Amino acid sequence: MAQNKNNVRMADIAKELGISTVAVSKALNNQKGVSEELRARVKELAEQLGYRSPAQMRRLQGKTDYNIGVLIADNYLGNSDSFYWKLYQEVTARAMKKDCFVLLELLSKDDAQAHRLPKLVTEDKADGLIIIGKPPFDYAKALKNAWHKPIVYLDFYDSDISADSVISNGFYGTFLLTQHLIERGHKDIGFVGTLLATDSITDRYLGYTKAMLEHHLPIRPEWILPDRDPDTGLSIPLQFPREMPTAFVCNCDFTAAALIDQLKAKGLRVPYDVSVVGFDNYLVSGIHTIPLTTYSVDLHEMAHIAVRAVLKRILGDPWKLGMHVSAGELIDNGSVRDLKRE
Repeated sequence: MAQNKNNVRMADIAKELGISTVAVSKALNNQKGVSEELRARVKELAEQLGYRSPAQMRRLQGKTDYNIGVLIADNYLGNSDSFYWKLYQEVTARAMKKDCFVLLELLSKDDAQAHRLPKLVTEDKADGLIIIGKPPFDYAKALKNAWHKPIVYLDFYDSDISADSVISNGFYGTFLLTQHLIERGHKDIGFVGTLLATDSITDRYLGYTKAMLEHHLPIRPEWILPDRDPDTGLSIPLQFPREMPTAFVCNCDFTAAALIDQLKAKGLRVPYDVSVVGFDNYLVSGIHTIPLTTYSVDLHEMAHIAVRAVLKRILGDPWKLGMHVSAGELIDNGSVRDLKRE
């Protein structure tokens, strides 16, 4: 039965030649990794079958909309109120204003470890890709090498991989939060977050460290509390030290909420016994009743910049974003005790 030329996919070419869709993609887009002989065979068969990429089909049909793929590791999502769900919703809303479609694919731990590329890539479903939240380095590198189309990183960056990225100002945000605590008389201040688990946590820890060092305050190892498994990203119970600090800087609001709950279970009140600050300003409804002092991240701007960057790349614009750092602001909601007034 003859193949409908409008429905020919890279997977059909791959099946016909007994090769992978990644090899087909490399051949069609003149990338390294396939022999010239195979490249010629792939292009010849593609021509015979009448293969057209989704972007080519839309141009032939006079359409100017594009498919923007979004890839998120499933361990980042948690629930429907998570930070990354909200960021994804902002991306979707911005893309729709640009008459674009958004195709979401979740990255499982098994797929990441096996370097299985997303179907958005292997089946050529998207014209560009936004990756929300940092995947494993080897996977990100394999994806970048396998795909010729635009990729934008959202809420992370990697200095070893050349790609446009949009991040919040984690370093400056936690610097301000720690300064806020110090200005209110706190000297014994801990940090809650698993170091090196994500770029965001590392940047936020460094901001906390800078403020502590500038004021000649001790950074005690027992006051640095891991909040998640570094491999799975799943939350873990906090292990409190015998001698507690007067305040904690948390790497995100979700962790701050968990900290407040566990302090309450120990009979400690916020802010009367321990002060707590968070990061992101996206408190989940019903997660706790204590207003939280935090650093507000501009999700709307981050999504706007990411969508603009990927569309410019899709359109062949030579403009380069590099790393865009989105500004935020400190929100004082009263979860910090002012020790100087006592």
